[in-house]
Amino acid sequence: MLSDDLFKRASRLFPGGVNSPVRFYEPYPTYFSRASGSRIFDVEGKEYLDFCMGFGVNFAGYSNTTIAEEIMYLLDNTIPEGVPTENEIELGEIIQKAVPSIEKMRFTNSGTEATMHAIRLARAFTGRKLILKMNAGFHGAHDYVLVSAGSGALNFGTPSSPGIPEEVAKTVLVGDFNNEESIRELFKLHGKDIAAVITEPVLGNLGVIGPEKGFLKFLREITEEYGALLIFDEVITGFRFRYGAYQDIIGVKPDLTTMGKIIGGGMPVGLFGGRADIMNRISPEGNVYQSGTFSANPFTVASGLATLNFLKDKDYEYTISLATWVEEKLKSFSDLGVQVNRVYNMFTIFFNEERVWNYETALKSDRKKFMKFFNFSKKHGIYFSPGQFEASFVGMAHTPEEVEMAVFKMVYTLEFDMNEDRNEREQVSINSN
Repeated sequence: MLSDDLFKRASRLFPGGVNSPVRFYEPYPTYFSRASGSRIFDVEGKEYLDFCMGFGVNFAGYSNTTIAEEIMYLLDNTIPEGVPTENEIELGEIIQKAVPSIEKMRFTNSGTEATMHAIRLARAFTGRKLILKMNAGFHGAHDYVLVSAGSGALNFGTPSSPGIPEEVAKTVLVGDFNNEESIRELFKLHGKDIAAVITEPVLGNLGVIGPEKGFLKFLREITEEYGALLIFDEVITGFRFRYGAYQDIIGVKPDLTTMGKIIGGGMPVGLFGGRADIMNRISPEGNVYQSGTFSANPFTVASGLATLNFLKDKDYEYTISLATWVEEKLKSFSDLGVQVNRVYNMFTIFFNEERVWNYETALKSDRKKFMKFFNFSKKHGIYFSPGQFEASFVGMAHTPEEVEMAVFKMVYTLEFDMNEDRNEREQVSINSN
């Protein structure tokens, strides 16, 4: 079965032919049938080295034997959903030990659910209604985070999607990541009404953009000054750079943290947790409601346990060194507008004439060039997310040999496939001979 045939069938079922917009690209997406290690295979049998890795979910690698054995055990020894299990306690204890700021937690089914409940809890705990998020910071698909900046830097947010009431958007303030002044001005105007600041400590859906020196510490200080909570969305960064959270690398302790992706080992998962006095407001101990039939379901918990046990003794520096190598090899193409943003083992390739460090500079990136790079790379057996503003990931299953070959192919793409002036000169030379 060919991908174009499958897309025709899918288009009769799903809006746009896909179940998430980032999966679509022109003329139709490639359909995949299986994966192993760091490799994915399409329905026509072509093999790709994957740097998307399930949008960062599969850090331990596809078809990981340790994880697969736990799933197979559950298939033969069914545990019902909706009842407490010892495994959920064990997974929680591992996370609590690895991330000291998470004194208590609740599992959810996705990162979207995790941030939704964390925001509700922050509002209930502080008795305030406003949330401050970063422009283009991504925290899932619920109404309170699908809000972008208005026409002015100090405006309330505007809905990022039809169907979100303006009344909801007016409870969300939007500041600029890495811009202390924009955050300070919002607090001067609305500080007594701000319940929490929520941010990814490393932006992962504006491309990879790390915090400028002192920015996250500034957020901690200003939230404490005004009595607001600080929420770190570590759905992407949790257990990615170290066995624990990014917050412990930088030494900034939030009040609440959300996690997902890696802690589920490939199964749907989310988590929010933090200070015990805040988390104790959750029902049934408190009166803030949160629930879910599939929260801490046996398959997710077993997969998460297997994943975190697998990663416990692994060398994270191994993945960081491979990602560093990608950055070093590609940054020599800055004359072609290539900018590589890397934070530890995640990176984004931009086509931009200036350093990408915030919302404004990211939007100057040439998305058409990126799609050319994506398509040429895919032709050569290298798979990235088709979205310019998504992150790429190096995981435990990538090998030095694989990454070396991938870099060679990326360099070829930049030097030959995309260098139109050079191609034209070579064509003229060939024709003249």
